[in-house]
Amino acid sequence: MKIIFYTSLERRKMINFNHVYAMVIRYFINLRHNFDRLSDMFYWPALDLFIWGLTGLYLATLNINNKDYIFVIITGLVFWIIIWRMQYEININILSEIWDRNIVNIFASPLTLAEWMLSLMTVGFIKMMISLSFSAILAYIFYQYNVFAFGPMLLPIVISLSLTGWATGFFVAAFIIRYGQKIQTLAWTGVALIAPFSVLYYPLSILPAWAQKVALLIPSTHVFEAMRDIHSTGNFSYDKIAISFALNIPYLFFSLWFFVKMFNKSKKLGLGRLI
Repeated sequence: MKIIFYTSLERRKMINFNHVYAMVIRYFINLRHNFDRLSDMFYWPALDLFIWGLTGLYLATLNINNKDYIFVIITGLVFWIIIWRMQYEININILSEIWDRNIVNIFASPLTLAEWMLSLMTVGFIKMMISLSFSAILAYIFYQYNVFAFGPMLLPIVISLSLTGWATGFFVAAFIIRYGQKIQTLAWTGVALIAPFSVLYYPLSILPAWAQKVALLIPSTHVFEAMRDIHSTGNFSYDKIAISFALNIPYLFFSLWFFVKMFNKSKKLGLGRLI
C-alpha cells in the first residue's frame, strides 16, 4: 500500500468538501432561526408578484389588443430573483459573520478561503432555487404564468442569470470584506445598479442611446431580451444567450480574483478590525 504525505501547504490548496458542507449547514441553521432571512425568501417575492402582477393585469386591460404587459412584468419579477438571491446570499452571509464577530473564528479553523467561497455559492444557489420555485408556483396560480413555457432553454437561462448573480455578489463582497460594515448598504443596493440596464420590464430600444451601450455590456440584458423574443416570435435567440455567457464568464473570474485580492489585503490589515 502506497502512503502519500501532504505538506500543510498542499492540504491548504485542496478543497475539502466536508468543510464546504459544514458551512452550508451552518448558514441553513441560521436561516431556521432568522425570520428576516425567511421573509427575504418568501414574503418579498410574493408581495412583488402580487403588486406588479396586478399592475400588469390592469395595464393589459387598457389595450385589449396587447396582452404582453403581464408576461413582461411577471418574467422580470420571477427571473430577477435569480440574480438578486445569488448576489444577496453571498453578501448577507459575509455580513452575518462580521455582525456575529465570527469572521476571525472561521479562519482559525481548517476552512480555506476557496471552501468558504464555494459554500457561499452553494447556499445562494439552493436558496435561489427555493425562492424561484415558490415564485413560479404563485405566478402560475394567480396569473397562469408558466416558467416551463421556455422549454429546454430554461436551463441556460437560469445558469446565465446565476453566473451574473455570483459575479455581482463577489464583486460587491470584495468591498465589504475590505471595508467592513461602513459600506454594508452595498449588500442591498449593489445589484440594483444593473437592474435599470437589464431591461426587466421593457425592451432595450426604450433606453437612451448611451444607456443602451451600457446595457449591452450586462449579461442579463441579453437573457431578458431573449426571453421576450420567445414570447413575441416563438423563436429563441441563441446568439443572445451565447453573448450573455461570453460576458458572464470573464466577469465571474474577475470578481472571484478581485474578492481574493481584497480578502488578502484585508487579512494583512487584520480581519479583527472588521468587527
